[in-house]
Amino acid sequence: MNTLPQWFLIDTEQEYNTAIARYEEVKYAAKGTEEHKEKMLLVHLIAEYEKSISDLPDVDPVELIKIRLDDFGFKPSDLANVYGDKGTISKVLNYKQALSLTMIRKFSKFLKLPVDSLIREYELKANT
Repeated sequence: MNTLPQWFLIDTEQEYNTAIARYEEVKYAAKGTEEHKEKMLLVHLIAEYEKSISDLPDVDPVELIKIRLDDFGFKPSDLANVYGDKGTISKVLNYKQALSLTMIRKFSKFLKLPVDSLIREYELKANT
């Protein structure tokens, strides 16, 4: 019989990394299984830990992305490598196009930003 690990509140980066690794293993678990219940618990624990360590400025998502790029020493081309379209990245960073759900998912993971911080509404610039 396979015993599932016991999970507690995440307090350290090591526990966080362990939880992320386990989530990757069970993320496609079928509903109603023990692994699915574990996955849902992990989502909650990971989100709470990210919230607790997050010291993000209260700015719009695009500005937050720019700040995080700077924090990690990345360039817009690094975002293009993650997303796959340099032109779209340029439009997003210049407030000409809104972030898509796919971008939010990829940038959240790449820049280690909570999804909540990237889904906030913000103003786009009028096309001229």
